[in-house]
Amino acid sequence: QVQLVESGGGSVQAGGSLRLSCIVSGYTYCMAWFRQAPGQEREGVARILSGSGNTYYADSVKGRFTISSDSAKTTLYLQMNSLKLEDTAMYYCAADRGGGACDLRGTRYNYWGQGTQVTVSS
Repeated sequence: QVQLVESGGGSVQAGGSLRLSCIVSGYTYCMAWFRQAPGQEREGVARILSGSGNTYYADSVKGRFTISSDSAKTTLYLQMNSLKLEDTAMYYCAADRGGGACDLRGTRYNYWGQGTQVTVSS
């Protein structure tokens, strides 16, 4: 089993920064951040391969967000810079233990955190 607990959400003005954290317990192969705004579908934001540290980003956040983990792979981070109004959403960390392609399909992940709210205002 893998347990995930997010923190770090909050309210920030457009152009500001936030860092989300996700405490990870258990072995993981692939970890990711997703977000879901009210009335919208869940969107994959970024993913990282636990072993190699290889990362991948959705076009909507590329160049602004950075996904990373600590060396022990016990904490997953999402550094969010230059935040925009459209970044407002509930953010979730997710993980999976299986091999294969590590992508941003929500169905890829078996373990999810409870979510942390990010609100960007003008």
